[in-house]
Amino acid sequence: MNNKEKAREIARMLDDLYPETPIPLQHRDAYTLLVAVVLSAQCTDERVNQITPKLFAKADNPADMVKLSVEEIREIILPCGLSPAKSKAIWGLSKIIIDQHGGKVPNSFEALEALPGVGHKTASVVMSQAFGVPAFPVDTHIHRLAARWGLSDGKSVEKTERDLKALFPESSWNKLHLQIIFFGRQYCPARGHKKEDCPICARFGV
Repeated sequence: MNNKEKAREIARMLDDLYPETPIPLQHRDAYTLLVAVVLSAQCTDERVNQITPKLFAKADNPADMVKLSVEEIREIILPCGLSPAKSKAIWGLSKIIIDQHGGKVPNSFEALEALPGVGHKTASVVMSQAFGVPAFPVDTHIHRLAARWGLSDGKSVEKTERDLKALFPESSWNKLHLQIIFFGRQYCPARGHKKEDCPICARFGV
């Protein structure tokens, strides 16, 4: 079985397991999603979802966010970790969105990746989930599973993204990246993973 055929079969299995793909980070619009994704770096989605209601009660748009000080933001987001860098990034990106984008989150990779605290993965999540643009955000789960399934060599997240985009149809990317994350959390953890207990690794693991 070649990788294209394997990818087709894996996609079918993931569709059976996860027909619905709710976005794990609670948000109301592109801006609240962007902030939530910035907060999710090295932090669980559950923890982010506990913190964002407190933050968004004070500021759920760029204009209100810049009225807070970086220190005020930092105190609210402290449990998410990396709070000094994340608070500066959230304040800074909010200011740029006001000054350069008319208060609206930009809908291009280039403009998003120019914002502080926003890398390619964060931009990909916002483009795919807020704007419906095909993207394949590769997080640690996806990077690990693609290597375990022999779909990529695991050398870098950039290579994993390229390999997966070549194997799966573009129309499936936005749903598929969430399905793989859900699968990784449920069946395919980084530690304590038993290949024989994992529905996909048992068949396709390398």
